[in-house]
Amino acid sequence: MKSHWQEALAELEARKLRRQLHPLVPLSPTCALREGRECLLFCTNNYLGLTHHPRVIAAVQEAVATFGTGSGASPLISGYTELHQELAERLARFKGAARALLFPSGYSANVGCLSALAGPEDVVFVDRLGHASLLDGIRLSGAKMVRFRHNDLDHLESLLSRHRGRRRFLVTEGVFSMDGDTAPLAEMANLARREELIFIVDDAHGTGVLGPQGRGTLAAQGVDPEGIIIVGTLSKALAAVGGFVAGGEDLIEFLLNRVRSFIFSTSLPPPVVAAATSALRVLEEDPELLESLRANIRRLAGGLRALGIPAREETPIFPVVLGSEERALKVASRLLEQGFYVPAIRPPAVPPGTARLRVSVSALHTPEEIDSFLEALAETLKEV
Repeated sequence: MKSHWQEALAELEARKLRRQLHPLVPLSPTCALREGRECLLFCTNNYLGLTHHPRVIAAVQEAVATFGTGSGASPLISGYTELHQELAERLARFKGAARALLFPSGYSANVGCLSALAGPEDVVFVDRLGHASLLDGIRLSGAKMVRFRHNDLDHLESLLSRHRGRRRFLVTEGVFSMDGDTAPLAEMANLARREELIFIVDDAHGTGVLGPQGRGTLAAQGVDPEGIIIVGTLSKALAAVGGFVAGGEDLIEFLLNRVRSFIFSTSLPPPVVAAATSALRVLEEDPELLESLRANIRRLAGGLRALGIPAREETPIFPVVLGSEERALKVASRLLEQGFYVPAIRPPAVPPGTARLRVSVSALHTPEEIDSFLEALAETLKEV
């Protein structure tokens, strides 16, 4: 077996696809030490910088003193506290849903939800660029998976006419994590109602970022969440870790009785729950945070366009597609030498031939930091 693993690693190395861990020492939401070198992070999902917010940290400290460091059991045993209940209720209100259910991660929420809801006699239509956790959940369900071209509703409709099943699901991300664009949720919601599809939206990167008070991609597009199953994470704009599913009363009651990744996992540690709850409060009470993020989105998008790089002003995610794995690695390495950390993203995280930098911006980046990054990127792209 050892030789087998060595051969597999050598093949990954030759294809420029081998990955390694690089421990960081965070100095702030946008700055860290990497191998002793200080660098600015233009790759974090900490979109609002709330991981270091004084109110969030104070809430965590209070939770540790009161509830301890861990929950000690799964939610249906003794791992569900008043803190968990408060966060679930707050998330449901935030998303305009009747109830919400907490999970250990966004991945486990997607995998658990899809594998519990769909079955072998069902058909699931999913965007071709859907997150790995969505695809894995569909595979575990045993349902027939039909992938439609990215955000192509004409292609989706043509596939709907050819695939029938006991039940049919439509699954998409709200914000696509590697491309930074959004799904046409209003049109999809209308299609789902017309075709009687069960509509699931993974809004991991829209929650806390888009729409009024950061309520997400559905809110940003004016879509009524009634009847839509919303999945999200606490690990991005909400400064913690974990996932959730928000929806109707019966849906949540069904899931808490059927989802294996909920039933058989230890619940989120109370300090983590307190962090997410406090982050939600800060988000709802401090509109300047979102204003700062959106100003930084506009600044970075404008600077990228000036370099000839396509950039929307929708989300904090900006793909700089470089093509080959080797070129992406070289550009990332050169930027790191100049003090900017943006790892190369390579297959299978993105389609072959589209290796890239996934540049992301936070509300706490300064205008000077954004401009410095753009200058370094322009210089590096000329060199590599």
